[in-house]
Amino acid sequence: MANLPPHIQERIICSIRAAVKYEVPANIVLAVAEKEGGRAGQWVRSPNDTYDVGPMQFNAAYLSDLARFGITASHVEQAGCYAYDLAVWRLRMHIKNDKGDLWTKAANYHLATPHLNAA
Repeated sequence: MANLPPHIQERIICSIRAAVKYEVPANIVLAVAEKEGGRAGQWVRSPNDTYDVGPMQFNAAYLSDLARFGITASHVEQAGCYAYDLAVWRLRMHIKNDKGDLWTKAANYHLATPHLNAA
């Protein structure tokens, strides 16, 4: 793993750590992390005029609900495992509460529109 770029090493280590912490299958977390493909400090504008932030491209629209816990965009845009922990916490909620098979529930992390999350 030493030959991988640092952001890929972080993605693997933090994804597996968060998967264990939140009891989400590691292959699901690694797949979501790979598909999101974000990097520290990255903000990507979404078609719905929100922003996906940081390594796990956590949608900023969810941050208004999390502000009461002191969670801000600066927390999820930084390098390190915090962004992965928060993302996998949210992914776990999709897996526990959404309808459909496991991969559909996991795809809802990115987008809950069925024909778009199928990709």
